[in-house]
Amino acid sequence: MNKNIILSKENIESLNEKFREADPVHLLKSLFHSDEDKIIFSSSMGAEDQVITDMLCSINSKVRIITLDTGRLFPETYAIIDETRKHYRIELEILFPDREEIEKMVKSKGINLFYESVENRRLCCYHRKIVPLKRVLTGMKAWITGIRKDQTLNRFNTRMLEWDETYQLVKINPLYRWTEKMVWDYIKKYQVPYNELHDKGFPSIGCQPCTRSVKPGDDPRSGRWWWEDQGHRECGLHIQ
Repeated sequence: MNKNIILSKENIESLNEKFREADPVHLLKSLFHSDEDKIIFSSSMGAEDQVITDMLCSINSKVRIITLDTGRLFPETYAIIDETRKHYRIELEILFPDREEIEKMVKSKGINLFYESVENRRLCCYHRKIVPLKRVLTGMKAWITGIRKDQTLNRFNTRMLEWDETYQLVKINPLYRWTEKMVWDYIKKYQVPYNELHDKGFPSIGCQPCTRSVKPGDDPRSGRWWWEDQGHRECGLHIQ
């Protein structure tokens, strides 16, 4: 096993150079031979994350995989959570927001507060996503994500490994150089289960009230928070 890999802020540059030509599976194998008990994968159950789940399960069946249940997900998303658990025979950790905080927010701002302002929407994302994620990432050394460079302009500068100041750990983006075609080629080749909403015009899937289908050729993220300016369309989990 490779015990020479140290996941830290100081080693980001050397690790990016070390794995500059590595494919995602080789990268993940190498990292899981170092601090595997301190590495966590957060999945939104989207296409990219399903690819990473498939890769991780082929490497280490005991890998820690989490997903956020905001309480406002699509029925199809709940279905793929269950299908993924059964298909790979794994335990998925499902994180929930704090009940009291959600009740307080809804009482004060309304059930669909996110439509009224960017500030309200970010508040909703904060309580339903960021707080539960931060809770589970505390004490971890690395966080694996399904981010790709070509998903949005905000993600264009994504690197394979980055230091996340918000959560104080190394962020690992194994598919950062992949295209959408590469993702779907992998899914078809290895028969990876995926959210059926992808077949209904949803390239990017979030909470049900905040996501809609898009037309072929449209920006893949244009269905997320479509009532806002394009530059605002991040929930806050991934801040460059």
